[in-house]
Amino acid sequence: MGRGKVVLERIENKINRQVSFSKRRNGLLKKAYELHFESKSLFRVLILNTIVERYRQSTYALQNNNVEGEEPQNLILEIPKLKAKYESLQRTERHFHGENLEELGLKELQNLEKRLDRTLSQARQHKELLHVMMPQTFIPNLPYSIYTCIKDPYM
Repeated sequence: MGRGKVVLERIENKINRQVSFSKRRNGLLKKAYELHFESKSLFRVLILNTIVERYRQSTYALQNNNVEGEEPQNLILEIPKLKAKYESLQRTERHFHGENLEELGLKELQNLEKRLDRTLSQARQHKELLHVMMPQTFIPNLPYSIYTCIKDPYM
């Protein structure tokens, strides 16, 4: 007995949406592998991450931003802001590497732990994906996207 028709609509809760995406992605990859195995066919699965869209948008914005037309005074005012941002990013990177943790409070340590757990989870998901779908090649025009190709070595 089947489930019946499922109504497709956007999942508003971010966590539920991510869980649903992960399950559907894994099911899709499993189905592609099974079809390949049964029919000796070539399948390509393209999975785009939101990082790709951010990269595209920022690249487009940079290409359309004409820095030559800006006043030198505005650029000079931006230098301290950029230096502060750079120092903040360096401090965060040191924390990720386990250095200078004594300067963090309890709440900051908890936030760091959550971020590290998320990063570890994403790395494990990517590793699992690589084990399921081999070999893999990357599309040069789409950074951070995964272009997986399942091939039969005897074809």
